[in-house]
Amino acid sequence: MTRTRRGAFAAAALIAAMGLAALGVWQVERRAWKHALVAAVDARIHAAPAAAPGPDAWGRVDAKGDAYRRVTATGSFRHDRETLVQAVTDRGPGFWVLTPLETPGFTLLVNRGFVPRDRRDPAARTAGNTAGAVTVTGLLRVTEPEGAFLRSNDPAADRWYSRDVAAIAKARGLGKTAPYFVDADSAPNPGGYPIGGLTVVRFSDNHLVYALTWFALCALSLFFAWRLWRIRD
Repeated sequence: MTRTRRGAFAAAALIAAMGLAALGVWQVERRAWKHALVAAVDARIHAAPAAAPGPDAWGRVDAKGDAYRRVTATGSFRHDRETLVQAVTDRGPGFWVLTPLETPGFTLLVNRGFVPRDRRDPAARTAGNTAGAVTVTGLLRVTEPEGAFLRSNDPAADRWYSRDVAAIAKARGLGKTAPYFVDADSAPNPGGYPIGGLTVVRFSDNHLVYALTWFALCALSLFFAWRLWRIRD
């Protein structure tokens, strides 16, 4: 190998090392961001519940600052307009039961919890469909538009794979509806169904592994460049 070719390969290895080092630093920064996000969400989950945001605040509700915030609302459920959204949980396959809660001034979709397939029919869980004023406490969740991976919501056929607030509100003919929904807490419903409090709050955190991988590749590139530099003609 000529000196010129060795120099070109060594330069390429150095450029690659710089790029790999930058990727490693980026993953370290992402890890710090993820840990801050987890801490913020954990604080929201364990904070005292606040009133569910009303129409004046809807334009400021977003995933970054409001997801998993504990909220509370009082109103009456419209059980005749509930929506079943397919779900897979630790309890097996089934459905989330989303029921409109009519509060003074607006309607709020509440994910009352999980029911297995044999409880899909409301007639199989009538005890849980209480009438009158109720107070719901749970976690604010951002809408899930369009559907799930490889499966689109089909309002015409009443098949739902994600909790798309706007689409559900339209399909059920609801009035002024909050652009978010609430996962009800684990307070038991009469008859045992739906089962609330099953929200899974989990964030992947592989950034340290990725950072170490990029830094290891950077070190290999530097070693390769050094070996090329040490070769004598």
